[in-house]
Amino acid sequence: MKKLMMAVLVFSVLTTVAHAQATPVADVAGGFSVIQVAKSFNVTAYGGSGSVALNVNNWLGAVGDFGIYYASPFAPGPAAGTYTFGPRFSYRHWGRFTPFAQALLGGVRYANNGLAFGAGGGADIGLDNGGRFALRPQVEYFGFRANGNTTDTVRFSVGVVFRIGKKS
Repeated sequence: MKKLMMAVLVFSVLTTVAHAQATPVADVAGGFSVIQVAKSFNVTAYGGSGSVALNVNNWLGAVGDFGIYYASPFAPGPAAGTYTFGPRFSYRHWGRFTPFAQALLGGVRYANNGLAFGAGGGADIGLDNGGRFALRPQVEYFGFRANGNTTDTVRFSVGVVFRIGKKS
């Protein structure tokens, strides 16, 4: 059974690598996110996040990332809203599989306005032969600074990417 699972994994990776991928001019992504506070108390917020990225070349892009999160489905309003911007570094040499890393800086809105900053990465996994749609799992450290306190969190996201145009 282990050999069969390993063969399926290797075949999946090889078929992903087999297709060439052009660099899109831009991409728009949206999906589900979970933020887990990484301190002594346990707070989890669920919500959605989205991003827009403009690619300068095949490895560098400028990204804007936005999210709204709720601490509980029964909470009267959003627990936090984030708006961050920064560079994204992509490695586009593995066909349909494009890993990336990004560093973000911006703001957070909850009880007060504050600073939001983060770093992390993920991968775009092509879903079609034309290269227009991809699945994007990602994990990031997110820090929120307000009223002299910093809250450390981890954001887990999964979503769908729509790629726009192709760079020559």
